[in-house]
Amino acid sequence: MRLLFLAVLRRHTGNAVTAQRVRDHLEAAGHVCILKDAFDFESPSEISNFIKAENLEAAVALHLYRGGRLLQGNGIPFGIIFGGTDLNEDVNQGDKNKVMGKVLEEARFAVAFTESMKETAQRQWLKYRKPDRSHWLSYARFMAQPHAKDKIYVQSQGIATVPNTAFNWNTFLQHSEINQSADNLHVFLLICGLRQVKDPLYLVDAFSEWHQEEPNIYMVIVGPEVDPVFTREVKAKVKRTPGVRLIREMAQEDLHAVMKNCFALVNSSVSEGMSAAILEAMDLEVPVLARNIPGNSAVVKHEVTGLLFSDPQMTQ
Repeated sequence: MRLLFLAVLRRHTGNAVTAQRVRDHLEAAGHVCILKDAFDFESPSEISNFIKAENLEAAVALHLYRGGRLLQGNGIPFGIIFGGTDLNEDVNQGDKNKVMGKVLEEARFAVAFTESMKETAQRQWLKYRKPDRSHWLSYARFMAQPHAKDKIYVQSQGIATVPNTAFNWNTFLQHSEINQSADNLHVFLLICGLRQVKDPLYLVDAFSEWHQEEPNIYMVIVGPEVDPVFTREVKAKVKRTPGVRLIREMAQEDLHAVMKNCFALVNSSVSEGMSAAILEAMDLEVPVLARNIPGNSAVVKHEVTGLLFSDPQMTQ
């Protein structure tokens, strides 16, 4: 089958990594999967033209709003994979909420990474509605829609870690202006795109205070500059904060090598779908400290597979 896969493919972000993994899985199953950036298309009509030109038979979108809205009315069956932003952030914006509800009605299926994500979607859009028997088309459409419990499937995200074996940890520390011996160094790593929902500044002051008490403690933030305005705020804050470093995005293999060498991975997001960085840290047997939000608590069992915190001081 020839498939279109729509996702936001901003480099070095969780969505891009997830999309590439799903694409690889679909192709390994024998399908032709054309992965395209949703931001390359401005309207469903552009998608429609692309579908016809490429003779595509079905489609999948990662993110109910950014990808899913472009697939409406194109005449081919499609499914949706929920992200984190669509269910946790966009759902609170009236216009986006309505659009996402219509997309979900038209979709043949939807995939949620966790039970809590499935429950959120059901509460928002798949409530029971009494069919309108007075209008045959409305009634037929209602009867054609699968029940909510059959439409949304829960499938945890899969990951793979491939640390660069040639990566030099000491060189990385030097480039990060951490001029200490690696032997007694405790680097806490935060991997995220620089945008407000990831809240990278949430732990900065707490780690800086800890660093001033114990100079071998460092917090290193690694990720792409997603929101230019917020990025300037982050850079300004980090520049004047002892014990905290900010590093640009890295190749996946190098990032996994950094993760493998760090003392622990931290996650301070306001909301998450399912953090690939947390899963990757677990795969590499690196301790995880994560903010206690539904997306993280679905993955991290407190004091068993990691630590959950609700206050910055709890990380110390």
